[in-house]
Amino acid sequence: MVKLNVLILGASDNPERFSYKANELLYQLGHHVFLVSQKPKVFEGGQIQCQFPAKERIDVITLYLGANNQVNWYSSILATVPKKVIFNPGTENLELQLMLSEKGIPWEEACTLVLLQTGQFP
Repeated sequence: MVKLNVLILGASDNPERFSYKANELLYQLGHHVFLVSQKPKVFEGGQIQCQFPAKERIDVITLYLGANNQVNWYSSILATVPKKVIFNPGTENLELQLMLSEKGIPWEEACTLVLLQTGQFP
């Protein structure tokens, strides 16, 4: 398996949240994970930043924010030019999907956890 730089947008330090579970599984599989959310936080599973990493190549962005909460991140997502953006259930956003398509950035509506568990990630 190829090891990727994965950015989780909408990361959480709450073990009950799917973004937390995705972070754990990505880490276990050897991927390098960047955690980003509106509220920075340090916890046992990592460090949540409130901005995208400036000088890192990001291969995949996996979204755990609803469409309304994605708007402030549009420019960062598009400027990153990831190889893929994953819209997890509940994060679907036609406006952002159209912007990604216009820039030639692939995206899909899927569950990151399912993709990881079935060997279909990214």
